[in-house]
Amino acid sequence: MAKILFKQWAPFAILILIAVLSLFVPLLPNFDEGKYNAADVAFILVAAALVFLMTPGLAFFYGGMVHRKNVLSTMIKSVVAAGVITVLWVVVGFSLAFGTSIGGFIGDPKTFLFFQGVNSGPAWGTIPLSLFAVFQLMFAIITPGLVVGAVAERIRFTSYILFIVLFALFVYSPLAHWTWSPNGFLLKMGVLDFAGGTVVHISAGMAALAGALVLKRRKSHLEHKEVPPANIPYVLIGTGLLWFGWFGFNAGSALSANALAVSAFLTTNTAAGAAGLSWMFFDVARGKKPSVLGFCIGAVVGLVAITPGAGFVSIPSSIFIGVAAAVVSNLVVSWKQKTSLDDTLDVFPCHGVGGIVGMLLTGVFATKTVNSAGADGLLYGNAEFFFIQLKGALIVIIFSFVVSFVIFKLVNLIQPIRVSEAEEEVGLDASQHDEKYSQGTLIVAGKEVANN
Repeated sequence: MAKILFKQWAPFAILILIAVLSLFVPLLPNFDEGKYNAADVAFILVAAALVFLMTPGLAFFYGGMVHRKNVLSTMIKSVVAAGVITVLWVVVGFSLAFGTSIGGFIGDPKTFLFFQGVNSGPAWGTIPLSLFAVFQLMFAIITPGLVVGAVAERIRFTSYILFIVLFALFVYSPLAHWTWSPNGFLLKMGVLDFAGGTVVHISAGMAALAGALVLKRRKSHLEHKEVPPANIPYVLIGTGLLWFGWFGFNAGSALSANALAVSAFLTTNTAAGAAGLSWMFFDVARGKKPSVLGFCIGAVVGLVAITPGAGFVSIPSSIFIGVAAAVVSNLVVSWKQKTSLDDTLDVFPCHGVGGIVGMLLTGVFATKTVNSAGADGLLYGNAEFFFIQLKGALIVIIFSFVVSFVIFKLVNLIQPIRVSEAEEEVGLDASQHDEKYSQGTLIVAGKEVANN
């Protein structure tokens, strides 16, 4: 009984401890020496809000594709990251990602502990350091949420919470430091990732692969049962919200209201449109019907693939990137369906593979004509840069998979990571959350009564 009580009370006790400790953080005045650009501040505030919108968008996107008895449990796993990662980011996450560099591998956790000194820190370019921290927070929130799609319908909620804490500390924050901190070793190596091809998508994709391997197959997957999507209109809504929010994700990564942001905005939209059509038309060419899900998934793959190169490649090149990424991911999904790998919503083929394709094609199509701070790619005679991108992608692939695999195994040692067979059969909405509402149907005493 004591052990059960400890597990029940531990999360709340930790939150209370953090809340009490936060009261002892010294208050410092805001930094303002006339170095801020009002247009840039307004633009990044809007961009940060757009990126946040992607999290509920992802919840709709994933929630619409699972079985109806798992819709709410899938959606909350995306949204709850907004709470967990926000608190973690303020306490120590931002320090690990952007604090004083320790050998180019990780930030000193004491640099901005409990956000101390963030509001009073020097400007990050033309915007407040605190605004940069908030913008980066939104990326940190959505990344573990992406992993949900691979382990949906069978992961225990409390185990998932522990996973995202450890993932944020030991996978996301180091990668953000390597790639975006001025002293990060990947950045110094010459690796270019404009808005998160490695930090967000490859890391989430490889964590998804690790999670699918550790949690093993769902009962329905073992029995080769086809699970119908709960609500395809949800998927359409989610796709629209993700596409809309991605403008903040990529254009905002210019960190200034300038021509580069406009270029990133356009490459983002172009790649998404081209990829959605590519996935749908490729399915038709292979004898299938044009699919609503196909276009939606393809568009998201295009958004993933253009992310690392959005501010480095030309707008015409983004068409090729979108088309190529959709075809490659589509083929990987087809291959995966012939294996025993149970990645519920194809996170690895779409985000992992899409991110890898995007990183490599950035190495092909990047040009200093678009961004003088970037590099010329293989298409412009610079083979060396392509191999730098390849090397950077391989480092992130190996690191993300190995550390995520270890995290999943560790969580499983602390408490079972997977729900019981009986809980899986009932559905996670009921077994994990005691929710009695499912897709417009009120559950009363075990009987379904349609709402009027």
